[in-house]
This record gives sequence, structure tokens and C-alpha cells, in this order.
Amino acid sequence: MKKKVAIQGIAGSYHDIAARDYFKGEDIEIVDCNSFRDVIAMMKKDAAVLGLMAIENTIAGSLLQNHELIRSSGMKVIGEYKLRISHTLAALPDTRLEEVEEVDSHPIALMQCTDYLDTLPRVRLVEKEDTATSARWIAEKQLKGHAAICSQLAAQTYGLEILAEGIETNKHNFTRFLALADRWTAEEELQGRSLNKSSIVFALPHSTGSLSKVLSILSFYDMSLTKIQSLPIIGREWEYQFYIDLKFPDYIRYKQSLDAIVPLTKDFQIIGEYAEGM
Repeated sequence: MKKKVAIQGIAGSYHDIAARDYFKGEDIEIVDCNSFRDVIAMMKKDAAVLGLMAIENTIAGSLLQNHELIRSSGMKVIGEYKLRISHTLAALPDTRLEEVEEVDSHPIALMQCTDYLDTLPRVRLVEKEDTATSARWIAEKQLKGHAAICSQLAAQTYGLEILAEGIETNKHNFTRFLALADRWTAEEELQGRSLNKSSIVFALPHSTGSLSKVLSILSFYDMSLTKIQSLPIIGREWEYQFYIDLKFPDYIRYKQSLDAIVPLTKDFQIIGEYAEGM
């Protein structure tokens, strides 16, 4: 049976590439969504729909709104995928680089290609909602003099010609995506898998050393913190939620560490337990 996977974006987007890579070898149907909220709404509408959502980039940092969106939705993280982001400059066929007057793309993609774009000083930079959408727009409107920063797949999908490849400034440009499912589907998806990573979230009381105590306990139990992110709690001034990713060699010891820190926290929640992505 074909799996439905909801993503933010359209064919050729980096979410599309990541979803097909993560579920490689499986029969999947990509469900395009306009926003990350729409991804969650689609999953709530149909419990069989899985989701794939970007959570952080090695250059641009965390997508803070997605941390809270996942937590508040009740969806579970069932896996992760790290995609190397390589940008291309693409335009209508037979366009020469010197003919490009405007470059369109997502603002983060534009930011990630600053050094290359500096070599095109006369070109206007225009922010658009998405990389692949920019490529499709140029193709559909037959916009001469326009070029999109997008993936190689997007250029191929919409019939554009690649003028330059690998134009990102930092070649260590990766985006981490989280695979999501509702709690019941998550149990099915995780059956038989080895789990060595966890995403948790909690709040802390206003007391001296409260975070230090939690981190000390996790260290005692040999938990490796791969990420810690704080976000303000809306409506509770100067209170924060802490989102933590843990890597662990022993599942039982990991569970013991959680039992030890739960009494020190408030609103503790396990967002997901899954296998570390490559």
C-alpha cells in the first residue's frame, strides 16, 4: 500500500528530495502543502499520512516555529534525515548568464549563496516563498532574464537550464529533517527498529541551577546531548521550554535518566524516540 507523505513545498523542493531519500525503496505519494501548519493539519485529517519537516540547517540555524508546532500537535518523531543542500542557478533554455537580470528564491537560499551572487553585481535579488516555486514560476510565465536558485531536481522538473552548480557559499550546508507520524502510526512505523536517539521537551521552575541539575543527571547516565534549544512559553513571562535531543547507547539506561529528571521538570514530554539519521 502506498504511503502518503506530507511536505511543505512542491515537486523539486528540498523537502521533496529529503522525503524520497528517507523513504527510499518504499512506494510513496508526496502530498504538497503550502505551509508547515498545513502539513500538521493534513496529518490530523488523515492518521495514515506521515510528515517530513525541516527542523534545522547548519548555516541558518533552527526553525524555531517547527519545534513548537510539533510539540503542540502531539505528533511523534519517528526518524530523521540529513540532506546536503546544493544550490543551482537555473533559467529558461538558451539563457546566457550575462542576460540574467533578476534572481528569485527563498531568502535563506539567497543568503546561502552570497559569495556567488556577489559576482553578479547588476542582478536584482528577489525573495520568494520557495526555491522550487521560483523555478516553476519562471517556467510557467516564460520569464526571460530571470533565474532561480533551486535544486537540480527542480530545474529538471520544470524544464530549466542550469547555468551554475554548487553555488552555495558553504559546502558543509546540511538541513536536518524530522519524519513524523501520529502516535498510533508511529508505533507501527517503529516496530523492529533499533532506537538510539530521542527528542524531549520540558519546562523548568524558577530556581537556582535547575537546568544544571538536569544536565548533570543526563551526563551521569551517559546521555549525549546533540542539541539543546530554548523557547519562551507564551503567556508565562520569562519562562522557557527546553528542547533537547539525546543520543544513547543503552535504551534502559536512557529510560532511567528520564525517570531521574522528570521530578525536576514541568510539562515533560517525549517528542519521539527513533534511530539516528546518517
